[in-house]
Amino acid sequence: MSGPVLNRIDATTWEIPRTGGMRVPGRIIANEELLKPILRDKAAEQVANVAWLPGIVAYSMAMPDAHWGYGFPIGGVAATDPAEGGVISPGGVGYDINCGCRVMTTALEYAPVKERLHDIVAGLYRDIPAGVGSEGAIPKLSESEMRRVLNEGAHWAVSQGYGTLEDLDATEDHGRIEAADAAAVSARALARGENQVGTLGSGNHFVEVGVIERIFDVKIAEAYGLREGFITVMIHSGSRGLGYQVCDDFIQTMLRAAQKYGITLPDRQLCCAPVESPEGRQYVAAMSAAANYAWANRQIMMELARRSLEHTLRIKPEQLQGRLLYDVCHNIAKIETHNVGGRVRRLCVHRKGATRAFPGTRPEVLERYRAVGQPVLIPGDMGTGSYVCAGTETALEKTFGSCCHGAGRMLSRKAASKAKDAATLMHELEAKSIVVMARSKRTLTEEAPEAYKDIDAVADVVAESGIGLKVARIRPVGVIKG
Repeated sequence: MSGPVLNRIDATTWEIPRTGGMRVPGRIIANEELLKPILRDKAAEQVANVAWLPGIVAYSMAMPDAHWGYGFPIGGVAATDPAEGGVISPGGVGYDINCGCRVMTTALEYAPVKERLHDIVAGLYRDIPAGVGSEGAIPKLSESEMRRVLNEGAHWAVSQGYGTLEDLDATEDHGRIEAADAAAVSARALARGENQVGTLGSGNHFVEVGVIERIFDVKIAEAYGLREGFITVMIHSGSRGLGYQVCDDFIQTMLRAAQKYGITLPDRQLCCAPVESPEGRQYVAAMSAAANYAWANRQIMMELARRSLEHTLRIKPEQLQGRLLYDVCHNIAKIETHNVGGRVRRLCVHRKGATRAFPGTRPEVLERYRAVGQPVLIPGDMGTGSYVCAGTETALEKTFGSCCHGAGRMLSRKAASKAKDAATLMHELEAKSIVVMARSKRTLTEEAPEAYKDIDAVADVVAESGIGLKVARIRPVGVIKG
């Protein structure tokens, strides 16, 4: 293994001591095996680089699924204090702003509908637009309507008949960040998003039909409505071309801002501006607008999934009982209050490829989950499984209430596509009784299970470190991809 010097704090925590321009140490949550790829692809070096950010508090951190990303590692967490010159960095959010995940539970037992699985997946493939350049299930929006989407988020989708008020309650921030301002979003970004509302996109985005195969915590599972042997639908998608353009626009703004404010960084991809500066406020407004777009996007797709299942199985809504368990975003920066060393501070928490993992003591947690903690969704690859965990007080203490967002890549997309052809992959998935439909063979091979870390090992580290409690494991049985 190579990379920065590491000191082992405990079985799952490694510390990078301060050197050079690091303002705080770095911390990585992993076991020995998961640490190896983190060091190999230089994600640990990025953890150290992030520690240079002005106003950073406590530690620069990496989750168990961390791997190399733009500026920040994917799986990176950093909190800065605006009152002490703390900055906000687009590299700490990522290009796909509010790429996130939601899980819908159902009253459908897997065994009775197993023979209809192909029809179910085919229906979702038909009814949810997916792939590069795909257009939404709703007509192209006018500029004024687009601005409503950006300002209102999932509330806009529900107002158009896509879902219910209960869905909003089970969405992080109720599906809308109030700081959003559509006026901060460029005309180019608006144009890229106007016909993509309600689309899955490509890459690692997916809609997955799963079956709950194991319950780890009966009490929490009951609170979440998770029952062994029942079907779930998981949706993983983000802000599409609009979010990408917002990030691209502000990278240029932040490069100039870093120079303007005399900010010294080891990597220009960490370009940033003070949170309270004009550039920082403008980015927060635009990023929040893109996040709202992503919530509207996932809300529409979940409603399309509900309708598709009801149509395919010829059942009524009360028979499906498609209920949103939770929606978490994992590419975002948020202003939150945290107790640091006995002092309550207002911080800007960057979570890039990381999600909130709040305990029930936090007011942000949905009331019906206050006794057990916020659901934490950790999707795996399409050939293994995914986990539902619960947020903890330990996460609040160790990681500013953060957890990982998935298994984490082991192979680049290029390497993965060379490792196995689509026909072989499809055959292997069929042998596992997993029905897969994809718009692109290339997307399929890029997202092969071998490209990702062992999701069970990641979930075990989450539990051992205390940043999440394992609640249930979901096995994929049907997947659609762009």
